[in-house]
Amino acid sequence: MKLYLVPSPIGNLADITYRAVKVLEEADLILAEDTRTSSVLLRHYNISKPVTAYHQHNEHKIVQHLLQQMQSGKTMALLTDAGTPGISDPGFLLVRECSRNGVPVECLPGATAFVPALVNSGIPMNRFAFEGFPPLKKGRHTLFTKLATEERTIVFYESPMRLVRTLSDLIQYFGPDRPCSVSRELTKVFEENKRGTLQEVHDYYAEKGVKGEIVLVVQGVE
Repeated sequence: MKLYLVPSPIGNLADITYRAVKVLEEADLILAEDTRTSSVLLRHYNISKPVTAYHQHNEHKIVQHLLQQMQSGKTMALLTDAGTPGISDPGFLLVRECSRNGVPVECLPGATAFVPALVNSGIPMNRFAFEGFPPLKKGRHTLFTKLATEERTIVFYESPMRLVRTLSDLIQYFGPDRPCSVSRELTKVFEENKRGTLQEVHDYYAEKGVKGEIVLVVQGVE
């Protein structure tokens, strides 16, 4: 009886631990945010186990059923599309219910996008605030106004479709000269780390265009 949270590669399929593969091989059931995405990883490592979908659209409906199965003795492994479950991905609800009901939870160490982006940004990392995806509308002004005076380094996730808009908004709230770094397609063939001021990075991507998964690191106010 246990729930394992298993980090999955954010790009390169070799970025998974031996222990993670072993846990997936031994689990009674694998919970996958997207069964199609996880099937690529599982086939690559010749893992053949029952897989069921677990994502933001069904987690509230099935969490109690999964909990009952674990209480009856089953071991489950949660996989999200890329990175560590619960970091801007499903996972919190299931972990909370397991913790409340005596089901052991173990999170394996492994891949997550914001750590390499932060480390290679060249921006101070001794203290940082992880904000995930900024709100699209409601709460966006409030968040950026509050963060404009944040002294810690700030880490965002963002989609390629919204990166230029977010950089433009941050220029408005933080000023054009705040240092930042954009990490794109981490661990993949076309990985890119673009460093500069908010204005410089905005202009670069406004002209070039943006593809891939994005981590945006912004220096705190001095």
